[in-house]
Amino acid sequence: MKPEAEILIVDDEVNIRSALVTILEKRGHPVVAVGSGEEAWAFMQHTPVDLLLTDIKLPGMGGIELLRRVKDGVPETEVVVMTAYGSVETAVEAMRLGAYDYVTKPIEKDRFPVVVEKALERRRLAVENRRLRQDLQTRKHYERMIGNSEPMHQVYELIEQVAGSDITVLIVGESGTGKELVARAMHQKSPRAEGPFVTLNCGALPDNLFESELFGYERGAFTGAVSTKAGRFELADGGTLFLDEVGELSPKAQVDFLRVLETKEFRRLGGTRVIKVNTRVLAATNRNLEEAVKSGAFRDDLYYRLNVIPIQLPPLRNRSEDIPLLVESFLAEFIQAHQKDPMEVSPSAMRSLKLYSWPGNIRELRNVIERLVVTVREKVIQPVHLPPEVQASREEARTMVVTLGTALEGIEREVIRRTLAEVTNHRERAAALLGISARTLQYKIKEYGIKD
Repeated sequence: MKPEAEILIVDDEVNIRSALVTILEKRGHPVVAVGSGEEAWAFMQHTPVDLLLTDIKLPGMGGIELLRRVKDGVPETEVVVMTAYGSVETAVEAMRLGAYDYVTKPIEKDRFPVVVEKALERRRLAVENRRLRQDLQTRKHYERMIGNSEPMHQVYELIEQVAGSDITVLIVGESGTGKELVARAMHQKSPRAEGPFVTLNCGALPDNLFESELFGYERGAFTGAVSTKAGRFELADGGTLFLDEVGELSPKAQVDFLRVLETKEFRRLGGTRVIKVNTRVLAATNRNLEEAVKSGAFRDDLYYRLNVIPIQLPPLRNRSEDIPLLVESFLAEFIQAHQKDPMEVSPSAMRSLKLYSWPGNIRELRNVIERLVVTVREKVIQPVHLPPEVQASREEARTMVVTLGTALEGIEREVIRRTLAEVTNHRERAAALLGISARTLQYKIKEYGIKD
């Protein structure tokens, strides 16, 4: 596996090369050091490098010429130049040609690691953004559903299996997980795709309006019924009817709904004519309907009728690996909607977003990203810009409460998992923090089945 941060040092003075290698290796970075520009350029022809640290004055090919070749041939590599104190003008010229920053000799031990870390973070951000754009272009499209995690691939597979039939599907998940998007995806992938997709939120309707909304009414059926109106079942004829929050139906509404589910026939309020429709029904709920059946709040016959094929949507906290994809998509959406300049999320801010539990799920994440696009003036979103509860999640993740009697294996696995998350899966740095060798860490990651 290629290291996350591979640094190439170029300096013709052996002592300086050795000192810089020692400083960087102590911080967990894999480093290679060479003595000339020619050696550096030859090395980069066959080995990817994240960061090039080069002296400006070198025998043969100088640092400026090496910089030009790197920016022409491998522009994704970040470059930091090293120069004598009196040659700062040359360093500024190097930055104009594409160098990220410069450090002066003699090397300042406090500033040098800071410059290196910032350059590597910029490199990681560029790599991550490129990967996200590729994922967004190549991922499967299910309406506006976004996610490449294993839980979402299971959802996609179920959609593919049931979309082509008229079987009733119950979509279950917490608020904000995208239940309507699943229903729309099934409709779009079904033979009914050219037909209407009609929605009805059962939780937003008082009991006395549910029947008229679902079945429609004739003129004069009740006070205010000045004209005939078709109901949602009728409007969805030849297509799909999606009933959201179906767990909120009253006992009477449950009886009426069950009857039309079984017969596909109904009468408008105030009407005598039987209307027969060819409508597929998809339903969704954030309630535990099994518990509602046991308590008598939901009819068991309606539950079994709806729950022919259940699709369980995972909460966002159980698929945190999808958060970068979601963030990238929402950023693009709101930058365009609010006519803002391009923005990025720093790796440290992204780590905070991934560590937060997101009780409001995707809806909450979407709202947070829109708020950031509108309020942040910088081009890169940092942890300080995030809502306080999201910032706090990172501090909470840095501590562990262990119950007496917990198996040591479980404690070790969780410590390793959290450490890897903190350093964005930089295994060499994680091993250094844990006080073990990179080889031992690799063995434990495999032993415990920890995924990057």
